Amino acid sequence: MVGRNSVREALRTLEILGVIESAQGAGNFVSCNFKKSLVESMSMMFAMQKTDYRQISELRQALESQAIVLAADRITPAQVERLSKIFDGMTAGRDGRYGVTYDQKFHSMLAEASGNTLIIEILKALSAVVNTFISDLRRKILADGESRNRLQLSHQRMLESLKAKDGRGAYAAMAEHYEIVNQHIGDFSGK
Repeated sequence: MVGRNSVREALRTLEILGVIESAQGAGNFVSCNFKKSLVESMSMMFAMQKTDYRQISELRQALESQAIVLAADRITPAQVERLSKIFDGMTAGRDGRYGVTYDQKFHSMLAEASGNTLIIEILKALSAVVNTFISDLRRKILADGESRNRLQLSHQRMLESLKAKDGRGAYAAMAEHYEIVNQHIGDFSGK
């Protein structure tokens, strides 16, 4: 026999992990809210200073590098078209906030094109945890003319590689992208 306190604690743990949702007066339901669980876990690590922006950027780079290689094989013509439109939006505007929005959409589309649910959800969770930092970093890069041009070129190379179904070229373009990001990330020492 299991005591009430043990059951209550187990349910609370499952809720924190995002496996179940509790509704007052209605009971507990299986939710498998992976993103919520991941966001809460990463937020806690961040708050406890167990990780920093550089580590998060390194994880994003690893995930996005794999995502783009997968996307080179799996991207559909409709996804290529959407990615092209997003890229056109990126190059049309010079306003920092405008560019940030299109940059976020571009990377989300890359993750979606990978077809890997785990990569998609982990990248969404990472963005949710550090959205302000990512936006600030993107604005800083876009404000620097040389970096903005290099970043645009890396996005263009990613797009061209995906159109050609060239995984190696796509991977190299993503590496160029993160080289630019890593050059600027040192300027952000605080959260």
